[in-house]
Amino acid sequence: MNGKSLVKIIVILVLISIISYIFGYGLRIGKYELSSIDKYIKFGLDIQGGIYVILEAQGEVTADKLDRAITIIRNRVDGLGVSEPVITKQGTNKIRVELPGIRDTERAIQILGQTAQLKFVGPDGNVILTGEDIKDAKAVYQQDPAKGTREPVVALEMNSVGSKKFEDATGKFIGQVIAIYLDNRVISAPMVQEKISGGHAVITGLGSFEKAADLAMMIRAGSLPVELKTVEIRAVGPTLGINALQKSLLAGKYAVIAILLFMLLYYRIPGIAADIALSIYILLVLAFLAAIRATLTLPGIAGIILSIGMAVDANVIIFERVKEELRLGKSIRAAIDAGFKRSMNTVIDSNLTTLIACAVLFYLGTGPIKGFAVTLTIGILASLFTAITLTKYLLRLIVDIKTVQNTKLFGA
Repeated sequence: MNGKSLVKIIVILVLISIISYIFGYGLRIGKYELSSIDKYIKFGLDIQGGIYVILEAQGEVTADKLDRAITIIRNRVDGLGVSEPVITKQGTNKIRVELPGIRDTERAIQILGQTAQLKFVGPDGNVILTGEDIKDAKAVYQQDPAKGTREPVVALEMNSVGSKKFEDATGKFIGQVIAIYLDNRVISAPMVQEKISGGHAVITGLGSFEKAADLAMMIRAGSLPVELKTVEIRAVGPTLGINALQKSLLAGKYAVIAILLFMLLYYRIPGIAADIALSIYILLVLAFLAAIRATLTLPGIAGIILSIGMAVDANVIIFERVKEELRLGKSIRAAIDAGFKRSMNTVIDSNLTTLIACAVLFYLGTGPIKGFAVTLTIGILASLFTAITLTKYLLRLIVDIKTVQNTKLFGA
């Protein structure tokens, strides 16, 4: 068993080294390529910069209206192409929006807070259509016969109900104006030349293609059920975030080195097993974050760093119990089995209490607090797996090596 156990340990170390290299630098073999881990993990507002907005609902607000408003805002933000936005409820009447990578504050506020209630009003003052009658809206260029140029417009496609209403109205109001209102403001007032069937219309006079695209996106997303007022807005520069990220990564690097050295010097042979398990633990956490395409914020990184320290907490409890068993005169293998068995309740209870705290933080917290709770939870679950299974397996492999059969090498 001596040689086989040593070979298994060497193979594990080689695999850890290869996976660590791939995670850090990626790997390309012929036409196959594995990207580094940072290509799969996004960064939040506090790292890459962007806009942070608090919107407050006005008037009578219900939980249903606020949830619908959040859904509509999310659809609008998706239309902006923002990567990994954070949109959450804050309190009973506020919505917190984080838009990483966005720099145009005025445009973001206009899109987020505008109610976007669309109405087609006839010359008699009656409402012909509303946004609910619109099936689709797209920004396109259309030839302007009068000017001989192309202008940006919003092409509307109506549903069956809207198409019938529009056909009847255009047949009734030939030679008259049908005004198009957005939030009680006239944005277009075309004169009806003929009866229009087929459920298609355009909104003109928008000025730029960007404005046409924004309006089309808001129409597709729907109008907000409540008026939203901007009560707080902050632009976060990427320089501050990058500096904070570098300091956080440096802190994590020093923390890992300190933990590895402590476990090695204080627990010796068990410390080697714990260090190998800790390396696997870090790779597991990073792999899981990449798999779920997590968005890392600074509190989230803090949760990972904290969980690294907690990852060896279970090992400390187990190793101290193993040392007690060795002092009672048991063999090394018997002491390891007894130490793991008798410390399981303590290990599980200590981690369970932290998981309960994480659940409370996730349920009651917002934005960055939830990120901290998620990364800490992932870290705790991964640490339980590595401490209970991997460390025990590694210790058994080491015990099979005859040159380490001295109890002093196990800290006793």
